[in-house]
Amino acid sequence: MEEGELNKLTQEISMSYFAKPFLHKAVFNNRLRTTGGRYMLSTHNIEINPKQYEKFGQQELILILKHELCHYHLHLEGKGYKHKDKDFKRLLDKVGGARHCRSIPEQRNKSKTVHHYQCASCGIDYRRLRRMDTSKYVCGSCKGEIKKL
Repeated sequence: MEEGELNKLTQEISMSYFAKPFLHKAVFNNRLRTTGGRYMLSTHNIEINPKQYEKFGQQELILILKHELCHYHLHLEGKGYKHKDKDFKRLLDKVGGARHCRSIPEQRNKSKTVHHYQCASCGIDYRRLRRMDTSKYVCGSCKGEIKKL
C-alpha cells in the first residue's frame, strides 16, 4: 500500500465512521516498533507502522486508523483525547476501533544477550543485560573483585 492509498483510506474511514473530514496526512513510519500507529499532537498527522499492515492486513490497519482518528478528532474538538479519558473510550467503542494493536511475533521473541559475572571472593553470580566495566565495580556483599564468565 502506498501513502496516497493510506491517506485515501484514512479519509474514507473518517467520513464514514466520524462524519468529519481528515484534513492532514497519514504516513507510514518504519521506525515505529512497539505501536501500531500514533497521532502527532503538533502536526495533527497520523503515523502508521507498516509492519502491522504487512503482517495482519487491511482489517488490522482499519482498526488502528480508527483508534488514531479518535485521538485526532477529539483533540481538534478540545475533548479528552488521551487513552484514560472517558470521551476517548466512549468514541472508540462507538466506532469499533482497536484498544491495542496485535503484537508482531518477530519483535516480541527477540532473545537478549545475558552477561554473566561472578565475585572472585564469595562466588555470588550476577546476570546483567548490559555489559559492565569490572574495573569500576566490586561485589555488593563482600567488596570482592568481579570477574566476567
